[in-house]
Amino acid sequence: MFTPQETPSNTELQAKSMRQRLIVQTLSSLVPQHALLFTPEDTTPYECDGLTAYRQRPMCVVLPETEEQVQAILATCFEHGFPVVARGAGTGLSGGAMPHTDGVVLSLAKFNKILHIDPLAKTADVQCGVRNLAISEAAAPYGLYYAPDPSSQIACTIGGNVAENSGGVHCLKYGLTVHNVLKVKGFTMSGQAVTFGSDGFDAPGLDLLPLIVGSEGMLAVTLEVTVRLIPQPQIAKCIMASFSEVRAAGDAVAQLIGSGIIPAGLEMMDQPMTAAVEDFVHAGYDLNAAAILLCESDGTPEEVQEEIERMSAVLRKCGASSISVSQSEEERLRFWSGRKNAFPASGRISPDYMCMDSTIPRKRLGDILDAIKTMQDTYGLRCVNVFHAGDGNLHPLILFDANQADQLARAEAFGADILETSVAMGGSITGEHGVGVEKLSSMCVQFTAEELQQMLSIKRAFDPLGLLNPSKVIPSLHRCAEGGKMVVRQGQLPFAHIERF
Repeated sequence: MFTPQETPSNTELQAKSMRQRLIVQTLSSLVPQHALLFTPEDTTPYECDGLTAYRQRPMCVVLPETEEQVQAILATCFEHGFPVVARGAGTGLSGGAMPHTDGVVLSLAKFNKILHIDPLAKTADVQCGVRNLAISEAAAPYGLYYAPDPSSQIACTIGGNVAENSGGVHCLKYGLTVHNVLKVKGFTMSGQAVTFGSDGFDAPGLDLLPLIVGSEGMLAVTLEVTVRLIPQPQIAKCIMASFSEVRAAGDAVAQLIGSGIIPAGLEMMDQPMTAAVEDFVHAGYDLNAAAILLCESDGTPEEVQEEIERMSAVLRKCGASSISVSQSEEERLRFWSGRKNAFPASGRISPDYMCMDSTIPRKRLGDILDAIKTMQDTYGLRCVNVFHAGDGNLHPLILFDANQADQLARAEAFGADILETSVAMGGSITGEHGVGVEKLSSMCVQFTAEELQQMLSIKRAFDPLGLLNPSKVIPSLHRCAEGGKMVVRQGQLPFAHIERF
């Protein structure tokens, strides 16, 4: 659980006011006046990302317009010891872009240009603030598109996708962000220009590209990304399969993959989720089903026809009560519109929700859903489930009302229980949303002291003062000790060796 800071005393308020004046004065010579925000009404919109349960205002927000300004801002903040949190569209769901209360938010919203599309090399050079969907829209005239497609793709930016290693409904076949990015350019906290990867398939020296992708803004600030584009398929069709039992749907996922089929997309929703979605977008879902699967095939007409038949046979064998295959592109998109709108649909049925993100082995899908059902009774809160079933990436949405005194605490405990149970089942505490502040305590469940020490060593190599997105991802000794969730394996270091920036 992330604990908000206590109400500051008058002395602390005066000290914060003096610090804010110092930061604003220091940065005012680096950017135009309109690009530096510091009044409460201007900085409040930046106090959180998509995880709205946790929020705090920064000292100021700076909106640079050139690479030179970004470099100067970082170098100056490094020199004066000002913490910096880089921010894109703010669609993240783990608090990764939540500001540091004594620091600066570096908004990269103005870096929103598509620099170059090379249809022969099938690549696109884009600035970090370009929206995910905009890349595919720009590549469409060349018969190409960018495969990773998070549910927030109409708003999320490629810089944020790099930070979180985002996936999407088609990541099972086409991979995550790390599999579709060739090069990342940016700056370290000290203002040093860095390039990870290259325009080719390999680069001299250590391959650090997979290190920066998914590093949650802790190692460097991304400004430019070269992504891989792929040809648009000739045709795509989607199966909607209904199941009378949730476990049968989960087992069908494992059977599909076990039979050697890799669908273009394989998603699952339980009955409460389909009910919320159907009322919102009218996607044509079977409301009597305990769970539904969306299974997509793409490629040539012959390939798709053959794969649809194979998938249908497996689904029937696993107990599907009904199977519908999209008969037009409009119907296929309608099937997917429900999945893409699962989060806003949940917002219509509950004052607040907490979207969790964990990964488990596909064969344990039925087990984790049974466990979540039991947890609903334990914590007295409802949970609707939607997830990338093909790669075992869960997105349980815990519904609560933050206006009720104890419901946030119960939702946090519920979420932590899901993560801990996922680890116990052989999975991970995150799949694509990152750790941020939300899962700091859960890091203690999955990683040992030695493993956390290695993470800190990498952090120090890039950011020796710990100023870039501090207090995120890697937990402190005290947090793990107080939570009683320290993982210690034979021969590994005790948590006394873990430091915190």
